[in-house]
Amino acid sequence: MLAEIITIGDEILIGQIIDTNSAFMGKELNKIGVDVYQITSIKDDKQHILNALEEASKRVDVVLITGGLGPTKDDITKHTICEYFKDTLVQNKQVLVHIEKLFEKYISTPISEINKQQALVPSTCTVLMNQHGTAPGMWLEKENTVFISMPGVPYEMKGLMKNEVLPRIQNRFDRPYILHKTILTYGMGESAIAEKIENWEDNLPAYIKLAYLPNLGNVRLRLSARGRDNKILEDTIEREVIKLKEIIGDVIVGYEEDQTIEVRIGELLTKKGKTLSVAESCTGGKIAESFITNAGASSYFMGGIVAYATQSKIDVLGVDPKVIKLYTVTSEEVAKAMALKAKEKFGSDYAISTTGNAGPSKGDGDVEAGTIFIGIATPTTVFSKKYIFGNLREQNIGRAVNKSLELLLGELL
Repeated sequence: MLAEIITIGDEILIGQIIDTNSAFMGKELNKIGVDVYQITSIKDDKQHILNALEEASKRVDVVLITGGLGPTKDDITKHTICEYFKDTLVQNKQVLVHIEKLFEKYISTPISEINKQQALVPSTCTVLMNQHGTAPGMWLEKENTVFISMPGVPYEMKGLMKNEVLPRIQNRFDRPYILHKTILTYGMGESAIAEKIENWEDNLPAYIKLAYLPNLGNVRLRLSARGRDNKILEDTIEREVIKLKEIIGDVIVGYEEDQTIEVRIGELLTKKGKTLSVAESCTGGKIAESFITNAGASSYFMGGIVAYATQSKIDVLGVDPKVIKLYTVTSEEVAKAMALKAKEKFGSDYAISTTGNAGPSKGDGDVEAGTIFIGIATPTTVFSKKYIFGNLREQNIGRAVNKSLELLLGELL
């Protein structure tokens, strides 16, 4: 079964916003056995939308559309869909009542006629109630193709997908099973891994595919299986993973399964009843951010300090200025001192620290651009590792974050 995602909005095409909707929809559709054949981003233009709908209808079983459902004149999706289906707009009383209740509860200004127009929908559509906004979703069918239109606001779209769209697709279509197993590896590059597992990869069953997903400092190996018997798929993937561990078990640190390495660390900390804090310089709070974006992080993440300038490492974090003067701010000794101070200040069991020059020019210290030290404090010891990543600032920061997580995960495992 195939689906196509169409995102509508000039703001996507000019790079003003990033299309995160398609990534979310693709992932959720894949979970229920729906293949995304194509993702298309188009302008707020009537003919462009009409052409995209017609072309998609020839390729796939389901077309999911986001964007262009607001109350202003530039939001033309609903009117264009009406034209495509040779339909007319009618007022849906349930949607109107919902809009009126939202205004009464959350908005101080009176409801306007423009807002009430959100209750207009094509007469032949099935209305999908949007619990988080005023624009409803719309389900229409034409010549065995299902068209689903949703708002472009991410949290509104996600609510509709989970509560309305996915359950209806599951009831409407017969779908195969699609299983994924993503193996997390650290410390070995993509080409080196490919060379070591070449024979194993060549002998995978035809219904299992391997994808390499390299990132800054790590490589994910995703096994994807498709078929009608879920048990056979599960058993085969597990057997192949066991074989893989015999080859590169030394660089496998876990399995993703819809979770990031930060979530994996959080689970291990929670299981062990331990806590974590961070002291960041060159990573600027990104390690802390990677944890606190996950629900439940407060049970194990105690907090963090961004001590970016040298003086803040002394005044805020409490690093001994003599250590900085003796070894420089970008050093193994300062990284260890920062980790210990974070552990002490937050009363945590573990702590991560980063100090260095992310580049492209020299900072407070006098070290090569891309030189970064990462410190790890554990319940019993503290250590630091030195890395030289290069002179691309954004990549260096990303690599430092990933290496920090890798080091901590290694300690927890």
